[in-house]
Amino acid sequence: MNNKVEMLINNIERSIIGKRPVIEKVVCAMLAGGHVLIEDVPGVGKTLLAETLAKSVSGSFGRIQFTPDLMPSDVIGYTVVDINTGKGSYKPGAAMCNFLLADEINRASPKVQSSLLEAMEERQITVDGRTYPLEKPFVVIATQNNVGTAGTQFLPYAQVDRFMVRLSVGYPDHDAQMALLRDRLSENPLDAVEQVLTREELMAMQADVRAVQTGDALLDYITRLTMASREHPNVEVGVSPRGALLLCRMAKARAYLLGRAFAVSEDVQAVFEPVCAHRLIVSAKARLAGVSAGDVVRELLADVPNPDRAAL
Repeated sequence: MNNKVEMLINNIERSIIGKRPVIEKVVCAMLAGGHVLIEDVPGVGKTLLAETLAKSVSGSFGRIQFTPDLMPSDVIGYTVVDINTGKGSYKPGAAMCNFLLADEINRASPKVQSSLLEAMEERQITVDGRTYPLEKPFVVIATQNNVGTAGTQFLPYAQVDRFMVRLSVGYPDHDAQMALLRDRLSENPLDAVEQVLTREELMAMQADVRAVQTGDALLDYITRLTMASREHPNVEVGVSPRGALLLCRMAKARAYLLGRAFAVSEDVQAVFEPVCAHRLIVSAKARLAGVSAGDVVRELLADVPNPDRAAL
């Protein structure tokens, strides 16, 4: 594993105990230039994971608590007009940063949620006809609870599709819970986290990820997987072309994480569910029968032939 990546993961584990597989996927998404949606019950460390990642890398950090009364201008900013000169000046919103924590994103209105669409896809913000580029890198880490739905709104599908991965932190196991109880009653876990990467180092690593090789056989495998999702009888909306592209980028990031200069089918299989499950809309009939997007993803992995390793 790349030394810098290993240092970053170890640093995050200082505050997030016993969740290395989740941390590795979050780091992969960041290295691939993607955004992360963390969905889980309250109290398992979703926000702490996002804050720890942002603290580990130099750069500006913005946090916005999504609430029903939040306005789009709180997220993307607004223009103030000077009554004496008639000239407008831009007042940045929370999104004008390198790392944006969108906490409980499903508690705001769809209008506010959609205000992030341009920023997430094009890395820019348009306010009153003027476009402002975002700082590089720009990563959105959003959290949402899947219980306690009073006052929540479903994310627009267009926004869900812009998240590279959807992850769940999950409850800690026995040893991790014991360590948490021993260590957290007297100190803030963020106090142990250090800055281990500069923005320049992160962007150099992202360039290295883009340079990871993917042969035609692997691209064909990704294409067949995503096309099969669109033709599956239990699926109304399959993986989009954007989803296929993000799947490829995430597989390249995993290969880089493991110290390889080329991606293989095992990389695709390892990241297929967190990249693609949230993009699938299962039919109502299938949902009534108890079929989930995760079930469909696992079925696709089992049914679509794995390319010969030699062909990769």
